[in-house]
Amino acid sequence: MHPFDEAIDLRSDAPHTFTGKTQPAYANMVGPFGGTTTAQLLQAALLHPERLGDPVALTVNFAAPVADGEIQWVARPVRTNRSTQHWIIEAKQAEGLVATATAVFALRRETWSSVEAQMPTSVPSPDTLPRMPVKNMPAWPQCYDMRFVEGAFPSAFDEKEQQHSRSCLWVRDEPPRPMDFASLASMSDSFFPRIYIRRRRRIPIGTVSLTTYFHADNALLAQVGARHVLGVAKALNYRNGFFDQTGELWSPEGQLLASTHQLVYFKD
Repeated sequence: MHPFDEAIDLRSDAPHTFTGKTQPAYANMVGPFGGTTTAQLLQAALLHPERLGDPVALTVNFAAPVADGEIQWVARPVRTNRSTQHWIIEAKQAEGLVATATAVFALRRETWSSVEAQMPTSVPSPDTLPRMPVKNMPAWPQCYDMRFVEGAFPSAFDEKEQQHSRSCLWVRDEPPRPMDFASLASMSDSFFPRIYIRRRRRIPIGTVSLTTYFHADNALLAQVGARHVLGVAKALNYRNGFFDQTGELWSPEGQLLASTHQLVYFKD
């Protein structure tokens, strides 16, 4: 089984309740990688027998550090309309509530469509770029093949402040795995904290809230398969102990798969 599939392998214990556990392959410096926690929260709704449609929006609030070990997931559809469904999802451990999420699922239908966001142009193909070295890094970056065009993770924290925090990179699961909604949710959190790129300084940080909008449907995800997708990320503002960062994930053909925005705490 792929390590990511092990991470989202949840067991149904009772109505609305699932049990899972952290996956060592996605360990971070403290606790698990937030992307897998996000994917597990979404997976609880994806596995629910009352689910309607596919996810279009997911907001995760990290209430407390997630400890290594077992996690209980409680997923409840709180309102079902003709084409949309609203969810509240909770993650609990022995210490209490560690994360909450709200999600919107929907039955998509064909309509007029247009993309105003612009995928970066003249980007080298992933085959021509080296994979980011992952030696001496936490476990979770080793589960992604990242090939940076711009804004790579600093090889040394020399505290030489940069003018911006933009990053552009090709990324896919490692080992390769066909993309689905859970892996797209996790990958949307794979952008390194922008303050590390901007200040090149190691300081304590933690994501407080993460929202992801899913623009892809199952057909588009199947088209992407296990290939690299293009990610772009930047910060908008740093102020009084918090900063936000925004990101986009694009298919190789230029279709916007997901956009994401998160608020991060930092200690300085």
